Amino acid sequence: MMALPVVFRRIALHEFRDAANFYAAQRPGLGGEFIREIERCISLVAEQPLAYPFVHREMRRVITKRFPFSIYFYVETERIVVIAIFHSSRNPTIWRERH
Repeated sequence: MMALPVVFRRIALHEFRDAANFYAAQRPGLGGEFIREIERCISLVAEQPLAYPFVHREMRRVITKRFPFSIYFYVETERIVVIAIFHSSRNPTIWRERH
């Protein structure tokens, strides 16, 4: 199967940028490490989106390594839509209301 294109909802991009900026401010290079981990997870999802479990209705999740974040997405016919890049300490009802 060919990798599906991945699109980000605007709010998910904001979460991604905010987290990357937070980590960049903590230690030089840490923001880049966070970005690479998110990109790694997105690549895995693009290659095998159905390998990830449903967590709420048609929403699926991939959990990052090293950073306490999950990426929430759903699969459409010809693309993957990322709705949240979410810190594990946040209230999950926030991302569940998106779609």
